[in-house]
Amino acid sequence: MFKGLTERLATGLAVAALCGGAAHAGADRLYYERSLMLAADARCGLFEPQVRAALDVSAHQARGAALRAGATSDELANTGARAVLRARTADCASDDLTTAAARVRDGFAGWRRTARMTFPGERQDWSADRTRYGRDAWRLSQTGRFRSAPVTFGRVTDAGGEEGLAAVVSFPGRPRPYGARIVLRDPDRAHRPWIIQASVGLLPPANTRRAFWAASHEAAPGILLPEGRRQGEIWRFPEAAGDAIAGLDPRERFTVEFLFRDDSVMRVHFEAGDFAAARAFLSLGPL
Repeated sequence: MFKGLTERLATGLAVAALCGGAAHAGADRLYYERSLMLAADARCGLFEPQVRAALDVSAHQARGAALRAGATSDELANTGARAVLRARTADCASDDLTTAAARVRDGFAGWRRTARMTFPGERQDWSADRTRYGRDAWRLSQTGRFRSAPVTFGRVTDAGGEEGLAAVVSFPGRPRPYGARIVLRDPDRAHRPWIIQASVGLLPPANTRRAFWAASHEAAPGILLPEGRRQGEIWRFPEAAGDAIAGLDPRERFTVEFLFRDDSVMRVHFEAGDFAAARAFLSLGPL
């Protein structure tokens, strides 16, 4: 059952840049193989937590690559279901599975010591950092801008190791907002990903969106500010917003919106990209 997987699984986390029909098939195969090993691990207890987390990162990357190459969410759901079904019949003591598991451990061993990783997107990248700083720091970040106001969005940690979803913005010479929210597609109202040219709209129609409001805001620690900025604010969002972003198609966009008392709204666009894979990378733990 697992014969033929072992060499390919030894390649580690990197999913090659793919295009065209062959890319679709190749990325779908990678996603199937990684899903199969994750399902086999769930059944047979093959891996320690860090190896399992690394394999999970790779599965998320393979899924994103397959979607970018033209696969649909339904197709990949079927691929994952096939992998789980096949793993149910695996002999946990078989030579093929034992060899495949050993290849996975060898292939992902180096990622335990990988502190930083960039997850490229079509327009914007996610930067992930597992370094243990003992101070405020960005764990996961993507940058955006509205005119002269830079905005960084992602996950931050404080000196005590407390981590959460946040946006840091620096407004030059204008009133401060009274609220902030993350706006993105609502899968309960719009089942298909919103992937369309910017001239039509980066977000789906208003009646198919949902919003997550910031729970709090305060002056941002200087270390989190964009280079050259002396002041700014940090707006903190609920974890449910991160789950919603992770559920988007990697080609979709979402916005962080800042609301002002004159009824104006500053919208900063971000790309979902491999947010789910980057978040899984952080789950490997700080170094």
